[in-house]
Amino acid sequence: MATDRLRINNEIRAQELRVIGAQGENLGILSLTDAQAAALRAGLDLIEISPSAVPPVAKIVDYGKFEYERSKKEKVAKAKVKVSETKEVQIKVGTGDHDMDLKAKKAAEWLAEGHRVRAELFLKGRYKSMGEEFLKERLERFLKLIPYAYKVAEPVTRSPKGFAGVIERDVAAQQKREKELKPKNEN
Repeated sequence: MATDRLRINNEIRAQELRVIGAQGENLGILSLTDAQAAALRAGLDLIEISPSAVPPVAKIVDYGKFEYERSKKEKVAKAKVKVSETKEVQIKVGTGDHDMDLKAKKAAEWLAEGHRVRAELFLKGRYKSMGEEFLKERLERFLKLIPYAYKVAEPVTRSPKGFAGVIERDVAAQQKREKELKPKNEN
């Protein structure tokens, strides 16, 4: 919204405006000259806040203060937005159990941070001709090692490099899991 340039005072083109006063009171529909005169009497600016309305809505306020409040609201809104990425973890048919445990823990960290995780079973050479059921089971076995509640966003399917599936966190299931683990740890 900060990139949208608001029309103020003499930049306003509409001949009639619905005007909101300095204290938030509705002054009704006024002509442009009457609205500008009211703003001048108050020692403030006339800002067109809703140009697409019929008639356009204008407010009598201090422009500097109005812009400051608007930028503060935008910063708060921007801070609340969480960027989520799709992280990728790659295993091979010959990946050892310890390495799979480490990769599963890393995937759990990413899930806890709110990212999606793409788990990929990388196949090269002879492994590409192995049984599809065996390969899918290998990838699903890895997914079962992840110590964080997740839901399947995209099921395990064949990909250009082998087999891949995408998972994302399941907050409700994770909270339930943590509640079940608490009594065990307290005893």
